[in-house]
Amino acid sequence: MTYSIVAVDVERGDIGVGVASKFIAAGSIVPWVKLGVGGVVTQSWANVKFGPLILSLLEHGFSPRRAVDAVLQGDPRRELRQVGVVNARGEAYAFTGRECIGFAGHIVGEGYVVLGNILAGPQVLEEMSRAFENTKGELVDKILASLIAGDRAGGDRRGKQSAAVIVVRPCGGYGGCEEGVGKYVDLRVDDHPDPVRELERLFRIWEISVLTREDPNDVVELSDVAEEVQKALAKLGYYKGPVTGVLNPETTEALEAWMAVNNFENKIRRDGKLWGTVYRFLLEQARESTHQ
Repeated sequence: MTYSIVAVDVERGDIGVGVASKFIAAGSIVPWVKLGVGGVVTQSWANVKFGPLILSLLEHGFSPRRAVDAVLQGDPRRELRQVGVVNARGEAYAFTGRECIGFAGHIVGEGYVVLGNILAGPQVLEEMSRAFENTKGELVDKILASLIAGDRAGGDRRGKQSAAVIVVRPCGGYGGCEEGVGKYVDLRVDDHPDPVRELERLFRIWEISVLTREDPNDVVELSDVAEEVQKALAKLGYYKGPVTGVLNPETTEALEAWMAVNNFENKIRRDGKLWGTVYRFLLEQARESTHQ
């Protein structure tokens, strides 16, 4: 019913899972992660007890294979289960029961596992693996690229419904070291006709709102784009002055008000520049508002 990826970035300490399925809220069942320990995927007649139990075993020194063998020992539904595990050191293991509905299988790579059942074919896992290995960037970028590739290759052969991504990182995410719990990214799409695409859209908003990883070269001079910014803010109801293309205090105030409403306060700059990610999001939001 599902295709997923569990992976780690040993250098950064990132541990993450991505999942998509023709099943309601797969993100509430399939992924399990623990900072400094590892990640687990349990699916195909998923036993949600496996997630915390395997993480506990990893924490007590079990290898991924030994942990999976331990939870499956004596399980009457063993051959219906599908489990993928990666520990914080990058050691990976997967199990696909012989009675999982086809196509079902897994690929174990360096620091990651892709796995799935009721898939359109083996190409789903092959494309997921290829995308993960060839995508540049952080672990979350690689996981999302893997899910997108699996979706394009046919994904769950029954259709689409939900998707999720969770990545933990030391001091990562909202609150950082001071007040955070290490959730660098935690997003779910529980019921949607195109959940992977929606997950990608949500991540873009999360990235602008919460993460601080902008490319220092991806900036625009506000004075150079003042006309576009004024038009966009006017469409969205924030800018009431004339569209002159000249940067003025009213434009700056309107822009900062829009950013505050959209929870982009941590992206406000005082040097006459605007992050490219924020600028593009503003223009996109304005375009969408004209079609509503």
